[in-house]
Amino acid sequence: MLANKWGRIINIASAHGLVGSPYKSAYVAAKHGIVGLTKVTALETAEQGITCNAICPGYVYTPLVEAQIDGQAKSHNIPREKVIRDVLLAQQPNKRFATVEELGALSVFPLPRPVPQLLASHCRSTAVGPHTENQEGCRQSGPLTTLWRSR
Repeated sequence: MLANKWGRIINIASAHGLVGSPYKSAYVAAKHGIVGLTKVTALETAEQGITCNAICPGYVYTPLVEAQIDGQAKSHNIPREKVIRDVLLAQQPNKRFATVEELGALSVFPLPRPVPQLLASHCRSTAVGPHTENQEGCRQSGPLTTLWRSR
């Protein structure tokens, strides 16, 4: 990428890369690390035509999440639907899981070469989780996915 003076780095983090949750210290720390690495890489490579972004979704519907739904329902003796709405998606503004297909589509969303100055000079942020912060510390809420853009 450095030799070509062009490249796109896309990291998959999580809404937990932006906010904390109780009882998830290792996961939250790891996801904050990915977001931090993304920011530093974006700053270090901005002049070489390389962008580095992190996608930070809320819950993504996967077999792992499916197992969590069943486990929570059994351990709390509540219906699956209540686990989904009141536990897993309680903080999710649109009350739905993101899909693997949505993350894939966002990951391959084409960016022009070279990156327009508007994209390269500002941090943009939208959310799949309850809220996000951009590099200027602004908090936003929304139904999409967080993208960190290099300055």
